[in-house]
Amino acid sequence: MELKLNNGVTMPALGLGVFQSPPEETTAAVQTALEVGYRHIDTAAAYGNEREVGEGIRRSGLDRGDVFIETKVWVSDYGYDEALHAWDKAVGKLGVAQLDLLILHQPAPDRFDKTIAAYKALETLHKDGRVRAIGVSNFMPHHLQQLLEATDVVPAVNQIELHPYFQQPEVQAADAASGILTQAWSPIGGITFYPGWGENRRNVMRDPAIAGVAQAHGKTPAQVMLRWHLQQGRSAIPKSTNPARIAENFDVFDFELSADQLAAIDALDSGVRSGPDPDVARPERFALVIPEA
Repeated sequence: MELKLNNGVTMPALGLGVFQSPPEETTAAVQTALEVGYRHIDTAAAYGNEREVGEGIRRSGLDRGDVFIETKVWVSDYGYDEALHAWDKAVGKLGVAQLDLLILHQPAPDRFDKTIAAYKALETLHKDGRVRAIGVSNFMPHHLQQLLEATDVVPAVNQIELHPYFQQPEVQAADAASGILTQAWSPIGGITFYPGWGENRRNVMRDPAIAGVAQAHGKTPAQVMLRWHLQQGRSAIPKSTNPARIAENFDVFDFELSADQLAAIDALDSGVRSGPDPDVARPERFALVIPEA
């Protein structure tokens, strides 16, 4: 299943995410995913596993043009020249000459002038053909508005936390109004039960409403949630290093949720964010230095 971006580039709707995938497990996960049928891999400079993603792609034996590679510029590389060099670092680690999608990882509101400058570098990379599409991640509507007023190329993608318990309808609406594709990170709610993210998290995988829909289709809760994203026109990038789960997450193209089932999942939105708030500056985390290639 492919989605057409606002510049005409097509992107596989379902991709493998590698956030928190240890480098030593990432190569095998990427190779497994590509053998299963995935053709879209999402990584980031800050994940520290771009090199292993590139190795997994090479080991798959697939042609470079058959794999859609998405990565992200970290905040410590914001600024015009810095972001141009971030591209050098990314392609050097991935072992490719061109990126399919390069996005800014955070709005970084405490240094938004540098965010704008970094995006202008992405515009240059896009114009030069070094990147096929550019975008952003974790941008709220007001961040998007500021960006659109200061730049020329509308982002192709906005990657945000989005799962049944946190659906961000206002961000989805702002994306749609500008022709920006919404891409879901934590699409099956994984961040709601990662250790260390606080107490009293509810595991969306155990939600009875989703379990009922899954039982009706002979599918798992994760498969139902991924199908929900796809049917509503979003991109989703579930993360796993488990070969069985990687295959399970891709097996979502042989059933369809009814309008009532989609509405039942929509009704689960709590409005409560589980990941970091994009409007809160995190200077210590933002200072993470991205190594050279």
